[in-house]
Amino acid sequence: MRYSVKKLAKMAGVSVRTLHLYDEIGLLKPAIRTEAKYRMYEEKELLRLQQILFYKELDFPLQEISRLLDSPDFDLLTALESHKKALQARQTRIDTLLTTIDKTMVKLKKGIMSKHEELYEGLSEETAESYRKGALEKYGVEAIEVAENYLLSLKKLDFEALKQESTQITLTLVGLQSSEPTSKEVQEQIARHYQVIRRFWGTSDSANLQKEAYKGLGDLYVNDERFTTVDGQPNPSFAQFMQKAMAYFADTQLG
Repeated sequence: MRYSVKKLAKMAGVSVRTLHLYDEIGLLKPAIRTEAKYRMYEEKELLRLQQILFYKELDFPLQEISRLLDSPDFDLLTALESHKKALQARQTRIDTLLTTIDKTMVKLKKGIMSKHEELYEGLSEETAESYRKGALEKYGVEAIEVAENYLLSLKKLDFEALKQESTQITLTLVGLQSSEPTSKEVQEQIARHYQVIRRFWGTSDSANLQKEAYKGLGDLYVNDERFTTVDGQPNPSFAQFMQKAMAYFADTQLG
């Protein structure tokens, strides 16, 4: 079967001008020329064009392609196996790049954080590391990784909203510290505090109500002034108030 230059160009996805160029430089000659000087190609030329396009895809210059194809040692099957391996390697690299691009686009579109340091943004590096170290010692690596992985999955705006909600609850409780820790209005805010803490821990959907962990957090407030600092100053009385209010909530509401 014979193919005109126009038909071959369409089949191979190249331009007619490209096939004319290949003919002019001796890279791909037509099988025959008709009396009207039309170029006609047969199966042999189709296979050679396939090799040319494979080598071009692998960034070989035309002169080098011509040398390879015209070499006495050239073997079509060996060449195809070589092309396959090279293209598979390129595909792996491209797949990796595409995955990287997708991840980057998701982070840019959703504003998702990428590392745990972002969870302590606004604190000095020393303070942030101190907070994290204290949490690791208190709750263990597994619990902290669960919490950090959950927080890192949030959009930055959602994380900032969570921090703002926590701050607002704390300030409300500071204003209530002259009240009884067991009073209704205090316990209403402690319930909000408990829910926010569960979100920070990444366990808000867990069936485990974490009664002891929440009471333990109240103890931590008393034992470590960093966690109940108000306006940059330690506030031991507020820490004791929170410990009592949280323990009462845990004992009466968490079973």
